Amino acid sequence: MKTILIQAGILYILLAGVIAPPLPAAAAPVDHSIYGDLLENYVEDGVVDYAGFQRAEDRLDRYLEILENTDVKKLSRNERFAFYTNAYNAWTIKLILTEYPDIDSIKDLGGFFTSPWEKEFVRINNDVVTLDHIEHDILRPEFNDPRVHFAINCAAESCPPLRSEPYVGSRLDQQLDDATRSFINDPQENYLKGDKLYVSRIFKWFSEDFEDDIIGFFIEYAEGNFKKKLKARENDLDVKYLDYDWSLND
Repeated sequence: MKTILIQAGILYILLAGVIAPPLPAAAAPVDHSIYGDLLENYVEDGVVDYAGFQRAEDRLDRYLEILENTDVKKLSRNERFAFYTNAYNAWTIKLILTEYPDIDSIKDLGGFFTSPWEKEFVRINNDVVTLDHIEHDILRPEFNDPRVHFAINCAAESCPPLRSEPYVGSRLDQQLDDATRSFINDPQENYLKGDKLYVSRIFKWFSEDFEDDIIGFFIEYAEGNFKKKLKARENDLDVKYLDYDWSLND
């Protein structure tokens, strides 16, 4: 009887291995190397050399084709997050190049009734979508991470600076943290004066993403003396929003 049970168990295991569907193979990380070279050559301290990108626009187009032909559903969560962040930034550069150097701001590229972020020109996932779609229908709701606001770049002076490297799934958390800390601790973008904390207008536009606790978010990512002052005055601070400079980040 014992032998029969053992044989039955072995048979079950063998059959299960045959019948059970194989696990889907994880897609390899997206090759962002072309984009990485472009960023290294044409972005320095957040300042973008659009003329340089224009000279190398054929390479930018090749990278955009890579994104267009990527099956995003097969990517891991971090790879998807990095993918859409890079897509937003790279397609924003492409948008600027359509009229550069004859523009002073990305807002110059909007229509009479539409903003540039509502233009359907982004080819992705077998579809043509807008920059707004990537930001508000994918990045913000799917990943629910306020650090995204310091990773995507809207080509404006007051926007958190474009990194000189692409985002990658394997280092995404560190990259997002670095981008957030760099922006939070930049005294040209955010600063404390008396009992008032002056912050980027991003925190007003997307207050819900920061759980309506901007001071708490600043305390989490502030460093050094700035952090000490924030913690000491935490309960007495008023938040003030700075004007946003939409001039081109070139």
